[in-house]
Amino acid sequence: MTINYEKFNLKEVINASGRMTILGVSKVSETVLAAQKFGGEHFFEMSELSIQTGAYLAQLLKVEDAQIVSCASAGIAQSVAALIGEGSVYHAYHPYTDKIAKREVILPKGHNVDYGTPVEVMVEQGGGQVIEAGYANMCTPEHIEMMITDQTAALLYIKSHHTVQKSMLSVVEAAIVAKAHNIPLIVDAAAEEDLVKYSEAGADLVIYSGAKAIEGPSAGLVIGKKQYIEWIRLQGKGIGRAMKIGKDNILGFTQAVEDYVNNGSESGALMQARLAPFITALNAIQNIEAKIVQDGAGRDIYRASIKVKGAKSAKEVIQELRAESPAVYTREYQANNGIIEFDIRSVNEEEMNKIVTRLTTIMH
Repeated sequence: MTINYEKFNLKEVINASGRMTILGVSKVSETVLAAQKFGGEHFFEMSELSIQTGAYLAQLLKVEDAQIVSCASAGIAQSVAALIGEGSVYHAYHPYTDKIAKREVILPKGHNVDYGTPVEVMVEQGGGQVIEAGYANMCTPEHIEMMITDQTAALLYIKSHHTVQKSMLSVVEAAIVAKAHNIPLIVDAAAEEDLVKYSEAGADLVIYSGAKAIEGPSAGLVIGKKQYIEWIRLQGKGIGRAMKIGKDNILGFTQAVEDYVNNGSESGALMQARLAPFITALNAIQNIEAKIVQDGAGRDIYRASIKVKGAKSAKEVIQELRAESPAVYTREYQANNGIIEFDIRSVNEEEMNKIVTRLTTIMH
């Protein structure tokens, strides 16, 4: 049986927007596909599969324990539930019970963002109540500290390009506050590329997306303190049941992490080298000025940025790029300023040439 775009009446997509959920996030390698195939063709004791793959990844990442979940969002919800329930089976069966009052999760105000769903939705799904600290343009350790009460269950830090970047406390600073008050710190590092940094900075639980930087199948990873990870596993009897992950993706993701640790990801220098001829071709198109820019959150990621001039707005160009097949998806965060960015991590040379051809037609 042949699987292709035409079978389901779908457009081909060129993903120049980055590792985005709306496009299926990333491509997986042959080794990951082989691991998924093994998982799909065999049976396992699922509880043991969860424990043993977690132990394997924990050893690989030099942390106490790890748990594979269905996605990073599930990681937030289940981590919050775990820290509220503290290993109580009663809580797992009754996650929103009035018998447990310690439910406050302190979050910098500038971190309460919508990344496809609001952060607070996932906190509330885990039974937590968001308490915002600081202000939209500033959050200091003191702002966090002044919000702590005897009802505080956890601190939550979102490390993402979606959040406010300036005048925000660091993960290390958040960890110092958490440790001083004996409160666990959760760091959501979904799209981050460093799988060690935040644990070393003092976070008790760190959450990663499986399909973003790691380029695995749909999955999420929570790493950290062994007791907390065990509490997360317990959520399989509660809210985690609606977020379970299949055996094929557990094994595929485990292989993806191993490959990522061994091989790393494309360096910023290599991205810039691949971008150079693309930038030259873009600058040859009328009403376009192109340059290379670094990721706004400071990651070692470089993109093509174009300034759209002339009669058409950047938003109109974005719509036209998506309209045909292949549909070209871009980063549109600065479209209101006439700027479009192209993330080439999942774009090959042939696809870059197609983008140039399409833009030439659109801007003519």
